[in-house]
This record gives sequence, C-alpha cells and structure tokens, in this order.
Amino acid sequence: MNLRNILVPVGLVLLMAAAYRSYGWSGVAAVGGGIVMWLLLHFTRFMSIIRKASGRPIGYVGSAVMLNARLRPGVTLMHVVAMTRALGEPVSPKDAQPEVYRWSDGSKSYVTCEFLHGRLVKWELSRPAQDDGGASAPAPRSEGTPAP
Repeated sequence: MNLRNILVPVGLVLLMAAAYRSYGWSGVAAVGGGIVMWLLLHFTRFMSIIRKASGRPIGYVGSAVMLNARLRPGVTLMHVVAMTRALGEPVSPKDAQPEVYRWSDGSKSYVTCEFLHGRLVKWELSRPAQDDGGASAPAPRSEGTPAP
C-alpha cells in the first residue's frame, strides 16, 4: 500500500484538529474551505487534461522522440497524458500491474511507458529502420523462407 494514501488523510485530520484547538469552529471552517479549494483545483486540472485529450486519437503524440526526451522517472500517468494531450494506447491487460501504455507518431516511432501504481518506472523509444541512400531495406525473413 502506498504510504501517501495514509499520510495525506492523517495530515488533514491533524490540521483540522490544530485549527479547532487554536481558533475553534471558525478555524475548522477556514481549514475546511482551504481543503475544499485544494480538491477543486485538482479536479479542475484533471478535467481540463481529459478534455484536451478527448480531441486526439488514442495513443497519438506529435513527436515520439520529443516525448522520450521529456519523460522522467516518477512522473504520474496524468502528467504524461498532459504532456502528450492524448490518452495512451493500453498494451497491458486491464487492471494489471505494471500498466503499459504506448504513444506513437506519424513516422511510426513510438514510446512504450511502464507505470507502476500510477508512476512512470521505465520507458523505451522505438524508431523504424532508416533507409540508406534511398534504397529500400530488404524485408526481414524468418528462417527457412526462400529469398525472392
């Protein structure tokens, strides 16, 4: 279990108790109003990120290379969705840990991100093979198939 899931509610209860002890019910009202404002700010940010992401195809990003450069370990899935302005294409089964999502761009490059409990653990950039001098690269063959 995540320690943050325990510390935040305990901290809020302690803050309310300190407000009551210092200022009575008016202190509780002031701290309660501040907590509600904090929750509303987070809800508004979440809704604006989802609204922006709803206008794009799932798993699309403008540049996978730029996304790869901007990613850092420990950022939340919501932060990555805000950076890409698109929901990631799920690669892992639903409700499985770690969660794996993929964002790709128009050049067939893609970034595969692995999230453990909502935090980015690792990511990998995959780019298509580049042509040398305009000649097309031969298609990969499996063993046992004849050459054309």
